[in-house]
Amino acid sequence: MPAASPPVLDRRALNRALLARQLLLERAGMPAADAVEHLVGMQAQAPNPPYLGLWTRLDGFRTEDLAELVRGRQAVRLVMMRSTIHLVTARDCLRLRPVLAESLARTLQSAFGRGLAGLDLDEVVRLGRRLLEEEPLTLGGLGTRLAEKWPDRDGFALANAVRNLAPLVQLPPRGLWGESGQAVHATAESWLDAPLESDTSPDAVVLRYLAAFGPASVKDMQMWSGMTRLAAAVKRLRDELLVFRDETGRELYDLPDAPRPDPGTAAPVRLLPEFDNILLSHADRSRILTEDQRRTVMTRNGLIKSTVLVDGFVAGLWRLEQQRDAAAVVVEPLVPLTRREQDAVEAEAGRLLDFAAPGAATHEVRTLSGP
Repeated sequence: MPAASPPVLDRRALNRALLARQLLLERAGMPAADAVEHLVGMQAQAPNPPYLGLWTRLDGFRTEDLAELVRGRQAVRLVMMRSTIHLVTARDCLRLRPVLAESLARTLQSAFGRGLAGLDLDEVVRLGRRLLEEEPLTLGGLGTRLAEKWPDRDGFALANAVRNLAPLVQLPPRGLWGESGQAVHATAESWLDAPLESDTSPDAVVLRYLAAFGPASVKDMQMWSGMTRLAAAVKRLRDELLVFRDETGRELYDLPDAPRPDPGTAAPVRLLPEFDNILLSHADRSRILTEDQRRTVMTRNGLIKSTVLVDGFVAGLWRLEQQRDAAAVVVEPLVPLTRREQDAVEAEAGRLLDFAAPGAATHEVRTLSGP
């Protein structure tokens, strides 16, 4: 008797599963550190998006809840998945960075291979580590110091070799809400006073990805992580996983006990910050936005705009404008909104102003004319 075909999950079913795992169906009552670990880190090219991302996901979140973790060395910012800056807990820094080492080395060669050709990169990393353990440095400062030994090489390429091949964390005040400062680096081992873990198997990371982003295909897993050849990990784990298909027939994998809400489950309006991983962590992003919207949200220079979710899907953009003692959220719809939906968006934007600009004398929500 032929084996039964895997159940099919349509776009809406995948959307509701993703929202549930991303803590976006209802705000969760968990500590900030637990949320950051559940999400397997938060993309953090800019300092403020992780704070806004936790505000939209957690009940009663305060900026100080995350700032305390950064100041207390319980959370750090460093190059991680997709060779981009992520905020992760100290524990995840030490256990995930070794798993990502091969993909980070590959990305380095893709971006700077020509400028680094012929160099002993182990020697570059050893010197870079020694310099950073003597004093924290910006990436530019590190490059200048490295170029003293290799004057015929580009300092920026040398510094990136160290940053990709060794775990360099950005020190406070970088990463603190409302504070500014250059990205000054130290080695993770010296900052956290602990060694990296030795396990480089991706299996546990695949399971954690599914808990936060599943159901998902192998290509989705690879898009999120920057790693390759994850089909082998899925094959090892297959007996622990459920198998589904999407509407195109693509095979998807999932954890048996992960939430898969009814597709008709109501989804509240949510405001997502720039660079939110929910938009970046699948090869097929149709479960959250359309291809036309992707081109609008993701700019050619690598910026990922702040988005509005209505009924679980991207329905607009938003931005925070602050001038002296006035603050405003400007909403730009990408799809037609009903009056009820617009009221819900504006109410959520008002709550965001209370969080992000509590000291402003005036708050305003402006909705631009829609399509």
